Amino acid sequence: PSHADFVWHSKYGIRDYRGGGRSSARETASWVAAGSIARQLLGLTGIDIKAFVNRVGECSLDVPWEHLDMETIDSNPVRCPDRGTAEQMADLIREVKKQGDTVGGEITCVVRGCPVGWGSPVFHKLQADLAHAMLSINACKGFEYGSGFSGARMRGSAHNDPFAIEDGEIRTTSNYSGGIQGGISNGMPIVFRLAFKPVATLMQAQQSVNVDKETVSISGKGRHDPCVVPRAVPVVEAMAALVLADHSLLGKLDRVE
Repeated sequence: PSHADFVWHSKYGIRDYRGGGRSSARETASWVAAGSIARQLLGLTGIDIKAFVNRVGECSLDVPWEHLDMETIDSNPVRCPDRGTAEQMADLIREVKKQGDTVGGEITCVVRGCPVGWGSPVFHKLQADLAHAMLSINACKGFEYGSGFSGARMRGSAHNDPFAIEDGEIRTTSNYSGGIQGGISNGMPIVFRLAFKPVATLMQAQQSVNVDKETVSISGKGRHDPCVVPRAVPVVEAMAALVLADHSLLGKLDRVE
């Protein structure tokens, strides 16, 4: 249930029952390798990409990212840059594992140093390309940037980002736009969040059917992964780097001087 086996078997007539084949998260290993090269290229221009876990199940990190020490993200297995919240998340994951169940969560990604002008107004909006890449990650079920869905509950007078001059540069005093306006980067930090579903493999019995269309009961065996979210952090950073590296090259082609 909730794996890709049924749709793969229906479309291609085959499937890799041992681990999902191309629909497995193992596919992301090559993405991370490519992303590491893209990050080095972006680093030459001062662009920094940091992602971290901000939610596991009902346990959430409610501290604004600006107040977090991003250098502590990898100081714990959960990859949450707040020690107290990270311990709560780890306790929750251990409890869920004991139950033979799984739990989902959220990841926040912050890109600092991106210049003004990356992205196109129609077919390659920067947020659209980021969403395309992020929703290609296994188990990712949602993408929002800037104010995201919370912006739907706001008034325009509160949501608009006022412009100001800072160190001789045009900046905004708030960042509900998430660093992107009209599909083009505006020089502010690019901030987006991703929702990840609970892992589909459970150690509990679940109803399913077999290839002979018989109702069966199935449960996972072997290594149990109760929460994929912490391991998705480097994948998110890699995919962001690949998208931004593409736009850094496209920006040189479509920029009007």
